[in-house]
Amino acid sequence: MKSIEGIVPVMLTPFTPNNEIDYPGLARLIDWYLEKGVDALFAVCQSSEMLFLSLEERVELARFVVAHVAGRIPVIASGHISDGINEQVAELQAMAETGIDALVLVTNHLDPKNQGTETFFRTLDTLLAALPASLPLGLYECPAPYRRLLTDEELTHCANTGRFVVLKDVSCDLPTVERRVKLTAGTSLNIINANAAIAFPAMRAGSKGFSGVFTNFHPELYQWLYSQSQHHPELAQELATFLSLTAVTETLGYPKNAKIYHQRLGTFEHSDCRVTKDDVLEKFWALTVILDQIRQGTEHYQNKIQPR
Repeated sequence: MKSIEGIVPVMLTPFTPNNEIDYPGLARLIDWYLEKGVDALFAVCQSSEMLFLSLEERVELARFVVAHVAGRIPVIASGHISDGINEQVAELQAMAETGIDALVLVTNHLDPKNQGTETFFRTLDTLLAALPASLPLGLYECPAPYRRLLTDEELTHCANTGRFVVLKDVSCDLPTVERRVKLTAGTSLNIINANAAIAFPAMRAGSKGFSGVFTNFHPELYQWLYSQSQHHPELAQELATFLSLTAVTETLGYPKNAKIYHQRLGTFEHSDCRVTKDDVLEKFWALTVILDQIRQGTEHYQNKIQPR
């Protein structure tokens, strides 16, 4: 099994004005991620607007990413959006056939009504029996429709099955990350934090990378923080503060603001979004200025982390 670790962007899905997936734009976006030195890609996730994609679109999207990446780095994907067990089996089996390196299960769909561990295990057992035993799996504490954090018992059980390679941790709590790293030590399951505010201390505590939404703005800065911070501790702390403060912009119309950022970079042509139809530049005053400042700050730190 390929190890899933490092900087793992939660991929955007560019759309055309006709509300279709913009595949030429997606190809350029994939190339942008690869040029930034990311370690894996998380396709068909919440940032990809998977809740607003048909099953056919989810499967086609994953296949395209796998084909374009062409084995250069691992590609993981979810597309797990249903609550009914039959629908879950169907959508996950379809995604399993796309050539991805790991299939990611969303924790809230393993327990849709938040009934507890018994329901979680019952759903999990059904899915494990229905999915190829040779396909590595992941777990994702997706915040929508509700954030369903794993219990220690659930996490330990999943790690001990030997089938799971990654948890995208959305606890946003450093002590929880630290405890989970210890619980999964010696297993194939890596804990990857998704919260920018604790990204640096989580890495130092053993989190195997970062998979937050601002990997869509400056993944190379997180890459440096993960792989080079031990050599430059003062600069690392300074950079970690910038990354934490910048990530607050997620509340200002993400993922559309990230699409506008890429539109201005020239990655793709349109900022169309299915999650929101709002004009976020009008809705959130001074967002244009903030996006400019993020780009300027990113360029500033790109220069500071260059080998001396």
